[in-house]
Amino acid sequence: MPGTRTAALMIALAAATTGCGRSDSDKESSAPPPTAPGPTSSPPSATPSPTQQRFQAKIRKVTAAELKHSWRKGCPVPVSGLRMIEMSYWGMDREHHSDGRLVVNAKAADDLVTVFRKLYDDRYPIRRMEPVDRYKGSDFDSIEADNTSAFNCRNATGSGSWSQHAYGLAIDINPCENPYVTSSGSVAHKDCVKFRNRSRRDPGVIHAGDAVVRAFARIGWDWGGTWTGTKDYQHFSSSGR
Repeated sequence: MPGTRTAALMIALAAATTGCGRSDSDKESSAPPPTAPGPTSSPPSATPSPTQQRFQAKIRKVTAAELKHSWRKGCPVPVSGLRMIEMSYWGMDREHHSDGRLVVNAKAADDLVTVFRKLYDDRYPIRRMEPVDRYKGSDFDSIEADNTSAFNCRNATGSGSWSQHAYGLAIDINPCENPYVTSSGSVAHKDCVKFRNRSRRDPGVIHAGDAVVRAFARIGWDWGGTWTGTKDYQHFSSSGR
């Protein structure tokens, strides 16, 4: 009968409503809810770890505006004869860095990418790599920052003639760990004096015949650490000067 069916339905609804509110004891005795299935694929990772990074380099033209402190009219190489290498390197923090920038002679750019690729593969550490314009063209300030750099239209230290840096054909690498040492043993940068001792094995220190020297030798560049009298341990150039 309709009335009987209606009453039965009301009783069933009341029982279902009562069952929705469980006590703590009910929760403990009930079976655990089913576990949701895991994702079918791994979530995207954030930043790749250094070991997943690879050496990358891009050679591009450079503008006079980018070299306002390091280039001027009368320099031995026009701006059109220079290139910016943007590349990755391993830092002193043992991390991959992708913001390295080096201004070099256009004719040497490809060879130098080969050198720095080898240094990257060897995990040779570099403190920083910025154009000397970051330091308003000051070689002294660039060295104080332990900055690896190349082109700078200036005279050779203690000379009235152009430095090989003015041609973009010389590179100074980790200049604090590899200081310019006069024949009398003087080092101009106080924080770098300890590296006058070339028996040190600190990260970034260059030694005769090591991987850095060999990498530059493969493209015909010589090391200032072999000079007689004054030693320029940071310096590599195509002419040996």
